[in-house]
Amino acid sequence: MQNPKPATSALGPLPRWIFMSRWLQAPLYIGLIVAQGVYVWQFWTELIHLIGMLTVKSVTETEIMLIVLGLIDVVMISNLLVMVIVGGWETFVSRLELEKHPDQPEWLSHVNAGVLKVKLATAIIGISSIHLLKSFINAAQYDEKTLLWQTMIHLTFVISALAIAYTEKITQSAQAHRAPRGGGVPAHQASH
Repeated sequence: MQNPKPATSALGPLPRWIFMSRWLQAPLYIGLIVAQGVYVWQFWTELIHLIGMLTVKSVTETEIMLIVLGLIDVVMISNLLVMVIVGGWETFVSRLELEKHPDQPEWLSHVNAGVLKVKLATAIIGISSIHLLKSFINAAQYDEKTLLWQTMIHLTFVISALAIAYTEKITQSAQAHRAPRGGGVPAHQASH
């Protein structure tokens, strides 16, 4: 028996070109990997700076806390980059085939564009929270208007994330409602 031909060979020339255009995103994801390398460099630079500060007697707890929050911020942005790179590649470019890999992220098994949006919105809230906390710790260096705007922007991120999550929940619920049950009858027809 011969192996069946791949489904892509059945595509016409224009659909094949349109489908192949997803590979134009590959350089974008490679660029994000380079950006992550820059964040790794920034993290180690800040960590060395923190260790160097410990030898100075006049360093305050607030100064140490601000640097540590900066390190946490870099890690959270790096996590966001991993989600975008891995999840985006898997969703929009090509399968990574990590199903049997022991380090496969748990969330990758059920990632789609909607799940990715919710995860990204949640990560942005975390990053915004760190920035807001740094501003509040250093409140003496900011005027009230700046702190108010930072708080409003953070709340906008929170409301946006809630709206995205709610929209995704509605979409998932609608898809589950339309999914065929048992004998292949859609759920809304099965009740009649």
